[in-house]
This record gives sequence, C-alpha cells and structure tokens, in this order.
Amino acid sequence: MSDIIEYKCPACAGKLEFDSGTQKMKCPFCESEFDVESLKDHDSTLENAKPDEMNWDTTAGGDWKDGETEGMRIYTCKSCGGEIITDSTTAASKCPYCDNPVVMSGNFSGDLKPDYVIPFKFDKEAAKKALNKHLEGRKLLPKVFKDQNHIDEIKGLYVPVWLFDADADANMLYKAEKIRRWSDNSFNYIERKYYSVKREGNVAFELVPVDGSTKMQDELMESIEPFDFKDAVDFQTAYLSGYLADRYDVSAEDSIARANERIKRTTQQIFDSTVNGYDSFSRESGNIKLNNGKAKYALYPVWLLNTTWNGNKYTFAMNGQTGKFVGDLPVDSGAATKWFFAIAAGVTAVCFGISLLLGL
Repeated sequence: MSDIIEYKCPACAGKLEFDSGTQKMKCPFCESEFDVESLKDHDSTLENAKPDEMNWDTTAGGDWKDGETEGMRIYTCKSCGGEIITDSTTAASKCPYCDNPVVMSGNFSGDLKPDYVIPFKFDKEAAKKALNKHLEGRKLLPKVFKDQNHIDEIKGLYVPVWLFDADADANMLYKAEKIRRWSDNSFNYIERKYYSVKREGNVAFELVPVDGSTKMQDELMESIEPFDFKDAVDFQTAYLSGYLADRYDVSAEDSIARANERIKRTTQQIFDSTVNGYDSFSRESGNIKLNNGKAKYALYPVWLLNTTWNGNKYTFAMNGQTGKFVGDLPVDSGAATKWFFAIAAGVTAVCFGISLLLGL
C-alpha cells in the first residue's frame, strides 16, 4: 500500500480533505478549495527545493615586484590595532579610525598587491567644506564638532575592498493571493483565490564590494556607495602619495558571507518585483546557484574624521570619488536644555502679552 499524502491548506495550513461533490481538496476550517493536481505540483516543488550553491574563486590580488614596496611604511595604532600603510613622505600621526596616536612599526612587506585603485577626486579642502556644510545650522551640536582645528584632522584613506563577480541562477516559489469583494442587499462577500507562482532566471553581478577592514564598519562603507569603477586604474604605489591606506585584515575568503548576503538579498528583491497582479504574496522557497564566481582586490578612496564625545565615537565619512557624505551627530544636552527654556520663556512672554492686550 502506498503512503497516504497529506496536503496542508495554503490559506490557513489546516489539513485538507477530499470533497467528493466538487472533486477537489477542501479545507474544513476555512472552506477553501484546491485542485488536486495543482497541490501535487506545488508540494513537489517544495520537496525538491535545493539549497543555495554559492562558491567562489578567491585568488584575488597579485604579488609585489622587486623594489615596488621600497619607501612604503607601516604605522600601527596601539589602541585599535589598525595598521596603516603610506609612503615615506607622508607623515601619519593619528589613526584615521580611532584618532589615537600611531607609531611607525617598520617597512612594509607581505600581503597581496591590489589589482585596482580608484584615485581620490576630492581633495582635503573639498572634504572639509562638505563636513562644514553638514554641520551648518546645528545649534545643539557640541562645540568639539565645530572646532576648526579638529576639522583639519580629516584624513584621506584608501580602504581595502574585495570585489565579487558572479552569475546567479535562481528559482523562486511564491504563494500569492487575489481578493475580490462585493455586496448585495443581504450580505458582504469576500472571495480569495490562491496561486502558486514560480520564477526562475539569471542575474549577473559585477563588482559587489565588501570592505576588507574590521575597523571600517560595513554599514558605513556601504552608506557612501556607489563607487564608479570606470575610474579604476591598475594599482601603482604612486597613488598612495599624500594619503594613507588601510592594511586589510579580512581575507577574501572571510568576506564571502557578506558578499553572498548582498547578492542573495538583491536577487530576491529582483525576483520579488516580477510577482505582479496579486493583492499579496510571500516567498515559500528558493535557491540561488552562483557560476563563474571571482574576486578582485581594490582600494577605494574615503575621507574620514573620528570624534569621541561623552564616551561615544562618531565617524564622518565622504566618498573620495563622488563626494557623498554621511555621519551621525550628537546633541549637547546642556545646550538643548538652555534652548528649551529659552523657547519656553519666549512662549510665556508672548502669552503674557496677549493676555494684557485682551485685558485679562
């Protein structure tokens, strides 16, 4: 005897029963009816769903040639452990991440050589102007943020970035619903129809970035995207002159999880956008298989300013290629209190004046 197959109602998840009158599967709880063949096809798709296959070739970067690293120095931050690379003509006195002093720890050696670099398009003056504009009109901002000497400490930093290319083959299964409402003289009616919607296709991804530094928050780096790779050039140490470069401490292999997350989320959003004509839908299952996955290693230009106030760290960042600027700002509670009482006093004075005019 073959096993008895139990079907669950797509509407309420109740156990479906065969109705001899309609020759369909019927839910005794919500009274929804379903064609048997449609349910078999739907359940078969769910049972045969495959896991994601997201494999990568992470042989990014290259080897340094003889004499190529000559004149490059490493500065180490004793506070956050960051290692900053620059040429011998560029002095590095403070860490661009935590603003603590850095000390030169020796000549640079080892690590992979970047494949590409996007040179800075905005200089330090442009970054300072952007920061000043960001601070304009902030009456409740602590004084340390407005101090011009402090703003002068903004630093140009090349952030190590792993870039991932891949073709994503995806299959998605959705449960969708259409609702129709109407009324007569006696009743209000609601008709619900449920659909199994399949989507499959291919999405090509190029240059999906994941920063290779634990000191640089992923969310902060992603907030100043996009960087335009058309300006990227083959890496040469000359582009480091006058700037700092972070030494990567997250490998390409350790960056895969973040790359997969970004690719999977984007693929799902693209496929979701094709499910049209329904009142609602939800994703039931799906899988993504990556082909031709390849990583590259590049340096992206960022202007950084870190400030600590009341024990909290605040970071401002500007895309050194496009000028996009981001940064959270605190509120000086003392200034806010004075401002509140000043406003309250003004309102009281106005009310008192109105009372006099009314002869109250």
